[in-house]
Amino acid sequence: TPGEGLPLYLRAMVSTLLIGDEEHDDSQQLRYESANAVYEDLKVMATPAADGDRRNSYFKETEVDHEVIIHSRLKLPKDLFYGRQVQMSMIMHQLQSATMLGDQPLMALIAGYPGTGKSTLVDQIKKPLADKDGLIIEGKFDSSACPDKVLASALDSFFTDINASNAGENAHMSMRWRISDAVGSGVSCLYDSIPSLRTFMDDGTEVDRSEGRKIAGNSLDQRLKYMFCKLISAIPCRSQPLVLVLDDLQWADEMTLGVIRMLMTDPDIRYFLFLGCYRENEVNDSHMLSTSLNDIREQGINIMTIKVGAIEKESTNALISDVMCLPPNLCRPLSNVVHRKTGGIIMFVLRLLASLNDEELIWYSIKSRRWMFDLQKIELKEMSEDVVKHMTEHMGRLPGKMQLGLKLCACLGPSFDATILEKARKDATIGDDFLESCVEHGFLQTDGGSSYKWSHDQVQQAAYGLIPLQKREKLHLLIGSRLLLSIPPSEMERFIFHVADNMNRGAKFLEDLEQKYEVAELNLRAGEKLLQQQSFHSAVNYLMNGITLVGDDSWGAKYSLTLRLYDAASDALCVVGDYPTLTALAEKPLHYARCFEDKLNTYSNLVRALSSSGKCDECINTSVSVLSQLGEFIPTKITQEIYFDEVAKVRQSLIGLSRQDLLSLPVMTDFNKLTAMRFLNHMLLVTYASNPAMNPIVVFRMVRMTVEFGVCSISAIAFSCYGAWLASSLNDDYDVAFTMGRVASDLMKKLGSVEILPRVHAVVYGMINIYKEPWQASLCKHSEAFDAGLMHGDMEYAVSNIAFHHTLALFGCGSNLQESSHSLQKHIQRGLQYNQNGMVKIVVMFEQVTFDLMGLEKNAYDSHYGGLNEDAVLDMTIKNKVAALTRTLNQKIRYVKYMCGDMDAAAKHYDLQQELYANCAGQATNGRTVFFLITAFIDGLIGLYFARKH
Repeated sequence: TPGEGLPLYLRAMVSTLLIGDEEHDDSQQLRYESANAVYEDLKVMATPAADGDRRNSYFKETEVDHEVIIHSRLKLPKDLFYGRQVQMSMIMHQLQSATMLGDQPLMALIAGYPGTGKSTLVDQIKKPLADKDGLIIEGKFDSSACPDKVLASALDSFFTDINASNAGENAHMSMRWRISDAVGSGVSCLYDSIPSLRTFMDDGTEVDRSEGRKIAGNSLDQRLKYMFCKLISAIPCRSQPLVLVLDDLQWADEMTLGVIRMLMTDPDIRYFLFLGCYRENEVNDSHMLSTSLNDIREQGINIMTIKVGAIEKESTNALISDVMCLPPNLCRPLSNVVHRKTGGIIMFVLRLLASLNDEELIWYSIKSRRWMFDLQKIELKEMSEDVVKHMTEHMGRLPGKMQLGLKLCACLGPSFDATILEKARKDATIGDDFLESCVEHGFLQTDGGSSYKWSHDQVQQAAYGLIPLQKREKLHLLIGSRLLLSIPPSEMERFIFHVADNMNRGAKFLEDLEQKYEVAELNLRAGEKLLQQQSFHSAVNYLMNGITLVGDDSWGAKYSLTLRLYDAASDALCVVGDYPTLTALAEKPLHYARCFEDKLNTYSNLVRALSSSGKCDECINTSVSVLSQLGEFIPTKITQEIYFDEVAKVRQSLIGLSRQDLLSLPVMTDFNKLTAMRFLNHMLLVTYASNPAMNPIVVFRMVRMTVEFGVCSISAIAFSCYGAWLASSLNDDYDVAFTMGRVASDLMKKLGSVEILPRVHAVVYGMINIYKEPWQASLCKHSEAFDAGLMHGDMEYAVSNIAFHHTLALFGCGSNLQESSHSLQKHIQRGLQYNQNGMVKIVVMFEQVTFDLMGLEKNAYDSHYGGLNEDAVLDMTIKNKVAALTRTLNQKIRYVKYMCGDMDAAAKHYDLQQELYANCAGQATNGRTVFFLITAFIDGLIGLYFARKH
């Protein structure tokens, strides 16, 4: 054979040059057209290739792999990388900045059409990152999988690898300390979502799920986002930078996008790079991803977007040259055709080469010891312009048993275990080497064990396309039924999602009512498992599927199953904030539940939904109705007679009780009274905002119930609010108010109710202790409450405490203005992270105070709310009747005008303030802050100025 013993590359050149005209057949052989082409190919061989370059093998090796010779099958490596030098340099620049400077989190997005090699581009950073001792967390979304499990699964895989690695114990210990410092004992709430984290933290204690039950509604979702953010931010350090990679962001869920936004706007995170990939053809301006990215940009974060398109013709030629071990000039006729037919979409190029190889239009010639191709037939070959359709056509030419296996695998989702495939196929013949063949064809990838995943979601889509449209749902039902019958109860927990998913896809063909109930129970189990793993959005989908299956008749036939479905669904809907659906869903259990106790969970979630939706009157009326059935009758129209009667009753109940007596009260055990306290607590904020006259009545009732029936965690909130009322302008009873504040704080500690700390501290240190203790003493308490609020998902009160903190620091403690300005910027970023726009506007107002008093011509509102200024914000709050914010903003303007000597403007805003008080009578009497006291003093000075002037 010509060129025997030479490297593969050189042998192909020699054999081509030695072919005579009489031997040449254009359909099978190619030859050099010029000496220049030969020179160019020799020059390629003479040019040193980089380490790891595939050309190194066929520049040196003299024999082709034995398997290639026998089966004449092209080997298509997974990590082919061509024509992306510009994009790669952009990513490397971001990586270099994140690892060397590390002063702020960096973000890069890779956008392109499916199959353009976005994921392969990201893979190229792994080696340089490893060289820097860097870490990488990788996750991938899928259109058919639970999106809110992706981040937790990525973190679980990361810590699994860390636990199995041989990295030094010092590195592990250092990371444990960072996580412990950042997250504290709250890390245990992540153990259900990230099991390997518990192993890494070497934590042998039982997971306390009771704390999660104390936190309800949207606070659970907020806490989860915060905990993920703090965990990820604690992983990197100067010696171990971190890259978080999330692929297919077009399918990302709201929770994960929220975590990304929090990470990118976190002022404390260092040595961190986020890389996200998404399909630009599936993301428009109204897409959830676009909205989230705009929110990040509005907070001043720069996002580098890297476009990835089709590869150039020369890159296609280089790819084919490498795959076929042929010199570039010999491949050019083939690569021109391939590039034209595929448009340079790299995945399409690879799948076309594979199908041409299967059809023997590309084959390995034993005689000439090189790859050959029939250019004429390839030119004439008709093929779809859509890669998925092309792959489906290609798969349709495979043996029947392999096609059947591909159909079954496509129905099992993006990843599956060989065990579940075995149960799904039952007696069907797919071949003993089916999985190995799929890996060889590039359809599937394996971790070396029994776990398999599709090499690309479009490959799965192509395999799914083998199933006729009208037969897909029936095949899902068949597979689900096989799994349901063959999986023993002890293993059902492991495969519950595979079973439930397939049964749901074919549920419309279920006719037997008992079968529907059985599938509904599968959905309930799947939903409850997801709730435990804190994948709330996915839990909603399963639970609503279950509710759809049971129908109204199930309230009689399967009462327990139906009630559990509705209770779990209302819990999940409340957490994710889908209040319209929750409100509509609540009608059924409130109508069909057999007893009042079975309605309470629905009522509890309903009043949260009504409150969060701004339906204050409906929320109050519903709560009052529930309370009446619990034996507590609350008046809704408060006359002076009712008010003074309630005041007399609460004072009478406290006569003779010392602070120690109140702390020694027994624990409340009466179920009805505990439930009533919960509903009264729901009413606190709502009445303060919409019915201020009713607010103290609610507080009084909570205090009286505590004295009569014992204490619970909500009692601490009741005593603190009662103390704030005592310290209000109606009473000025500061000594008793201070005692009530101490009772609230001590009771909270005694009961271990840390979840209410933000609420108690906001009232005690913001409205009570300011009359008895140095104001500086409250600063650290508000900071502590801010951290506790974030830890327990109480974002509203977390930011409220920051507002109290800066009120004290600026107006009561004489803090340095420049230092306060820096601290305010940091806290504003935090507040915007958690979407607390209402309270953040107050904190921004304090930042504007620092600018004004330092004589800076800066607009704090424009920095955080692009285009707004103080006058616009004031007009907006007056127009929208946001009374509390309007009064506070007006007080700030009056304060600054006075301090700057503009007395006429100060007087004008004083008159406006009197109008505001007249329109919102009663609301200011339920508690006063330092800012209120300072501005009242300023009002007196303004009055004194004009009295002396005139």
